[in-house]
Formats: sequence, structure tokens, C-alpha cells
Amino acid sequence: MPRFPGHPERRPVVVAGASSGIGAATAVMLGAAGYPVALGARRVQKSQEFADQINEAGGEAIALPLDITDADSIDEFVTKAEAQLGPIEVAVSGAGDLEPGRSFEVSTDDFAAQVNIHLFGAQRLYRRLIPEMIGRQRGDFVFISSDVVVSPRPQMGAYVAAKCGVEGLAEVARMELEGTGVRASLVRPGQVMTGMGMNFSPEVAESVLNDWIPWGLARHGNFLKPVHLATAVTTIVSMPRGAHMRLVEVEAEAPVARTEGDSK
Repeated sequence: MPRFPGHPERRPVVVAGASSGIGAATAVMLGAAGYPVALGARRVQKSQEFADQINEAGGEAIALPLDITDADSIDEFVTKAEAQLGPIEVAVSGAGDLEPGRSFEVSTDDFAAQVNIHLFGAQRLYRRLIPEMIGRQRGDFVFISSDVVVSPRPQMGAYVAAKCGVEGLAEVARMELEGTGVRASLVRPGQVMTGMGMNFSPEVAESVLNDWIPWGLARHGNFLKPVHLATAVTTIVSMPRGAHMRLVEVEAEAPVARTEGDSK
């Protein structure tokens, strides 16, 4: 018997935050790759559109309500997903929100709300799924982080604190899962063109960028697309057993500079 049996033929996935952005793109890509997918989000109608897209392309997907801030909602989501798709083999924790503001101006309640979504939400989902994965001696849990952990940005204090917590949780998870057959991985994106942060008013966006520029945090205007992060997640979870992609950093390339010889 091999030291690491291969992945089972059927690997059901849950994606938290699958109504837009990275979560939706990840669900669609995994669905196209043959993974049965449960899309979880508060905006069920939006995630249903992506589930329909997967099903119409020949995949298997369902959309279910999920509030990552509510343990009961998470339990109901996982229970329904497993009833329809089977035991969950892969989880992607990508639900999140972003509200800018200087740390001394943001209320403690608003600060805590972002930590609740990004950090506590990830831990709630992790806690619900991991014991069963350990029992089967296999599984993948992917945490979506951010490069603000290594390059903090002004007006993002709550988000930075939450994502630093996520990375700390993921590091501890890797230690605690050592020898269980279950893999915990991190994807650390740079700037991504998603709905999160793209709904700032012009005044807020200008204030944020003006605070970033002196620190060299707005080097160019190119952004990653959600499909780039979906590719990273798909690569991580499809890695054959016996190897572990612990951290994948994905950054946007700067636009290619034109030279004098380039045609206009």
C-alpha cells in the first residue's frame, strides 16, 4: 500500500464567499475541473448564477445560504452540502468585506466586524470541517490571505489585523495537522479587481490612494483578476498527496513598458 493513497475520484468542495470575485471564480474553475462544488454566500441568488454556469457546462454545483459570522449558518451549510454532494474533501475560505478608515477613527465595533468576518469566520468554517477530514486522513483547507500581511497599508488597519490573524491561524493549523493527512494552505494575493473595495466613493478612494503613495504601495495600476487566484487554489488542491503547497503568493505584473521602437 502506498504511503499516500491518491485522492478519491470524487472530491466535493465548499467555497465560502462564492457570490463574486475570487470565490466565484474558484468555484467555477473547480467545477470545470470535475469537482462537485457547494457555493456558499449570503447573496444566494448571485452564487446560484455561478452554480447554474457550472451545471450548464456539465459540472455539478449547488448554491446554499452561508453567513460566515454565524456558526449555526455554517453548520447548516456544511450539513446540506454533504447531504447533496457527499463528505467534503476540499474547503476554500474566502468570504470577506473591506471598509477603509484610519485606525484611530474607525469605531471598535466596525474594527471588530472585519475581524469577525475574515478571521473568526475562517476559524468557524475550519473548526466545522477539519475533524471529519482528520477522521478520513485526507483533505485540503485553503485560507485566502492578502499581501497586506507583509506590506500593511494605511486605512486598512482592521483588514491587516484580520489577515495577519488568518496567517497565524493557518501556520498553527499546519503544525496541528502534521501527520494527519490533511493539508492547510495559504493563498496570498496582491491587489485584485474584485467587488471588495471597488465600491468606494471617489472621495474615499482618493483618500486611500493618497495615503498609500508616500509608502510606495501604489507602484502601478495593474490588478490581478479573480481567475488568477482561482488558478492558484486549483493548483494547490490538485497537488498529488505526499506534497504540500503551504503558501502561494500571487502578484499582478506591472504593465510592460513601451520602448522607442514599439509601434503605437
